[in-house]
Amino acid sequence: MAQPAPRRKSIGVRVGSVLVGGGAPIVVQSMTNTDTADIAATVAQVSALHRAGSEIVRVTVDKPEAAAAVPHIVEKLAAQGIEVPIVGDFHYIGHKLLTDHPACAKALAKYRINPGNVGFKAKRDTQFSTLIELALRHDKPVRIGVNWGSLDQELLTKLMDENNELPKPHSAAHIMRETIILSALLSAKRAEEIGLGRDKIILSTKVSDVQNLIKVYQDLGVRSDYALHLGLTEAGMGSKGIVASSAAMGILLQQGIGDTIRVSLTPEPNGDRTLEVKVARELLQTMGFRQFVPVVAACPGCGRTTSSTFQVLAKEIEDHLFSSMPEWKDTYPGVENLSVAVMGCIVNGPGESKHADIGISLPGTGETPAAPVFIEGKKVATLRGGDVADQFKQMVADYIEKRFGT
Repeated sequence: MAQPAPRRKSIGVRVGSVLVGGGAPIVVQSMTNTDTADIAATVAQVSALHRAGSEIVRVTVDKPEAAAAVPHIVEKLAAQGIEVPIVGDFHYIGHKLLTDHPACAKALAKYRINPGNVGFKAKRDTQFSTLIELALRHDKPVRIGVNWGSLDQELLTKLMDENNELPKPHSAAHIMRETIILSALLSAKRAEEIGLGRDKIILSTKVSDVQNLIKVYQDLGVRSDYALHLGLTEAGMGSKGIVASSAAMGILLQQGIGDTIRVSLTPEPNGDRTLEVKVARELLQTMGFRQFVPVVAACPGCGRTTSSTFQVLAKEIEDHLFSSMPEWKDTYPGVENLSVAVMGCIVNGPGESKHADIGISLPGTGETPAAPVFIEGKKVATLRGGDVADQFKQMVADYIEKRFGT
């Protein structure tokens, strides 16, 4: 199998108990959409995101009530045995909230600062400096997160004016990307001048256009060795958001760029917030960067597979493996590397089943009502009868116990 490019070398940053960059595995993170001042709702959503696999969770800290709630949120999570790092997302008045609420500043694992709205005109440097000094005081890392929807307009205007004076001006899109990158790099330089170490700085430069995101991060990756957070901002809803995020981040990850990722999906009304975590994990696992749960291969079905048996069985197996992983991680070390195949007819069924650790080839339309089972490439049984699905599930359980049981 083709291998991705070597990972870009970056400085490791400790975010609570999680290492970002420095050669550590790519980290999955997410963000709540609750009112942070609603402690119970925020605790419930952080818990759900963490159970789904989010290794860092960000919360909005936009008002005094939210800042006051943060220590209680962290405390209640710890009481449930959940010690996922909580990151505070600050805009406009972060300097004041962290100053007025030292318990919040202490409880958070990281501060996220947007240089486009940390302050304006004469107040910008003062308020940015205050945030960095607070990070130093509480020994916290900072993500300097630039977003083209809230870009530093003074810097953009300056670069546009300089560009217009050139004999051959660059395109407006090029200047926009350069502004995004410079905003991040100049802010990081200023943070270092104030005293924040390079091992306390993570950068992100988010846009909502796939091609521009790729170009921005490719350039930023060459021009710095800071740890990088990837994400396509405002990716959208449903399949559009999933495809756009996967396309953009998949290319960058393949090129070795990115130390932590978030898939910024817009949930359906009353939808499942944890979907963004599942997509991020699927992206990393599909590309071979991380292994979270066993892989279930299943054919898409066609006119040869008019029965829904293989679809039902594949879903049952996948759901069972996913729901069992929290317990199995300790009981069956290495089980996340298991591969299972549930196929629907003779065309690709036996071949795919042989490639998996354990696989079944169910009979297609008009085929003999028998289902061969393969373990590690060898045929070990032929299942028949109305309970083939239950027989196979038991064989999977037995195989897991035999191979991964301690």
